[in-house]
Amino acid sequence: MAVCARLCGVGQSRRCRRRQRQNQQDQGSDSDMDEEGEERIVGLRQVGGGIGGPDSGVVTAGPSDACDCGGGHVSRRDCLERTAKGFPHPQFLADLPPELLVEIFSLIPGTALPNVALVCKKFKQILKTETIWRRRCVEEFGMKDDLRKLEVGGVSSHDLYVKLLHPYRHILGLWQPDIGPYGGLLNVVVDGLFIIGWMYLPPHDPRVEDPMRRRPLFRIHLWESKKATVECMYGHKGPHKGDIQTVKKDEFSTKCNQTDHHRMPGGRQEEFRTWLEEEWGRTLEEIFHEHMQELILMKFIYTSQYDNCLTYRRIYLPPATPSDLLQPGLFKGTYGSHGLEIVMLSFHHKSARATKLTGDPNVPAGQLTLEINLSRPVVLPDLEQLCNIEELSRLVLGIHEEVHREAEQQANHTKEGACGSDSAEDEVDADHGACPGNCQPGPSSTSAHQHDDQPFVLPLGVTARNEVYPRTCRKCFYGTGLIAGHGFTSPERTPGLFVLFDQDRFGFIWLELKSFSLYSRLTDQLAHAHAPNMERFEDMLRNMQSWTS
Repeated sequence: MAVCARLCGVGQSRRCRRRQRQNQQDQGSDSDMDEEGEERIVGLRQVGGGIGGPDSGVVTAGPSDACDCGGGHVSRRDCLERTAKGFPHPQFLADLPPELLVEIFSLIPGTALPNVALVCKKFKQILKTETIWRRRCVEEFGMKDDLRKLEVGGVSSHDLYVKLLHPYRHILGLWQPDIGPYGGLLNVVVDGLFIIGWMYLPPHDPRVEDPMRRRPLFRIHLWESKKATVECMYGHKGPHKGDIQTVKKDEFSTKCNQTDHHRMPGGRQEEFRTWLEEEWGRTLEEIFHEHMQELILMKFIYTSQYDNCLTYRRIYLPPATPSDLLQPGLFKGTYGSHGLEIVMLSFHHKSARATKLTGDPNVPAGQLTLEINLSRPVVLPDLEQLCNIEELSRLVLGIHEEVHREAEQQANHTKEGACGSDSAEDEVDADHGACPGNCQPGPSSTSAHQHDDQPFVLPLGVTARNEVYPRTCRKCFYGTGLIAGHGFTSPERTPGLFVLFDQDRFGFIWLELKSFSLYSRLTDQLAHAHAPNMERFEDMLRNMQSWTS
């Protein structure tokens, strides 16, 4: 309270200030000039460090920032300088003019502004200025709409921040719904006066390079009242009453309060035909494969039972480093009869991993579908030999056996203990320092982005959902893919070939299945989605696998 009193000039400190002013008037002009210089320095320090400290950057308005405090379209720096000339000797923060306090307070994070309002009545009154909250909405939540137009409609920027954006800020970003083995990808964003939860759906099989499709699942707004309203968007009868509950950190749940809006007049048959048209872009009669028909019907029965009453867990985009083989991120890929699925590609020292965000009854969402050994590049033979699946299998299986042999040797040395003989240490170094056989060094920061394209063609006998694939590639690596029986039974990792086509496309040849998966980058801009650090991201990956194991 003493600090607040000194800032505002109230309480006992007001008498002290009056005495100081009387003493200054009684002193000579020379001492007045000296004190004026000191007061100017003290005043500037108090303006810069009175709220948030010297490191908070309170008065750091750039020369290009525009000011709308009533003096025309001028820069914020000019406005600050003009105001400072009119009030050359501010001793306290409360002595500054209101327009300058508006500029200062608009630079403070919105979560700290309620504490500023408790300092004094003047600060509380100034914090009712829409300019402050308008800037907080733009800088903290990236709102691109003209908030002045929204304010004309009856919703103030203050209400928008306090009653909508701030209370629901924890649900912004990427989430994975708990829909059994199928998973999903939800992106919660700020869109004008709304917070909308968009479910991202892959394009129709097998058009892997088409853009993603989006379907709104819920929205939150301030339209009808000054209170945030949650609406369910599932179904074909328009928005209806819903609810959102924050279960715990990095987890929330949605509930529909009017599930009758999800029903259709034609019953389950009409609902299934509509869902099939949206999900696959075709009718059941156009899908000739009997096994695929069973998988589609199974997914409809399983997913429709939730009625948009779901639990979501937060997921992050993988961090990137300059030495990565390509930019990590989200990709959509072909998975045979299961259609297109979404995977997350991340890099971990000498390996790359693709984790499923959407899954199927065989390998569910959250599992590690691909693991690429970046220290084991594969040199492709000429096109004539590459067309022979036996030749490619011989190359990849040879590396597969070497990797398993080295893993066994490393396990044996680990059992013997770290205090082995010098000869044993030399043997370990020889095994891992040199690259046996036709293996070459892994990618480095200088070689990872070299663009020496080479011809590529799928071997005869390898099936692909999409026959339109690149005919040149940049690099190939040994890797393993996860396969399993229905219900994720008997999972095993099988060897294969990772093929890097360019920065936005890669493929994987499943040797045992004799099939090819093509992956294409998801190019949508995803805000509030980047992992704080690599440790948090790896913890998230481990949690994802435990959800469906």
